[in-house]
Amino acid sequence: MILSAYHFEGDPKALMECHHRMTEMFPPSGLDLHIAVTREDGLTVFDSCPDLPTQQAFVASPEFHGALAAVGLPEPTIEIVGEVHFAHMNQTVLR
Repeated sequence: MILSAYHFEGDPKALMECHHRMTEMFPPSGLDLHIAVTREDGLTVFDSCPDLPTQQAFVASPEFHGALAAVGLPEPTIEIVGEVHFAHMNQTVLR
């Protein structure tokens, strides 16, 4: 599993509202590990993909860019954080 960070610059509250709308576009079962964190100057979303080729295909896809545009999110700066070797999660969804 590959973890990526998607860094969005702008008003954190407005970006979170856009992000919330975007997550409603996808089934929860499609989000294995997905964390949104506000910063003083924006939003960082940590998201996992099964492997690097899947992540690269996702970020190049018209669906990804269309979803961003549909909810008003700017194009992010994308950082490959690395391979996930361990994660512990409960089943709680925080909004």
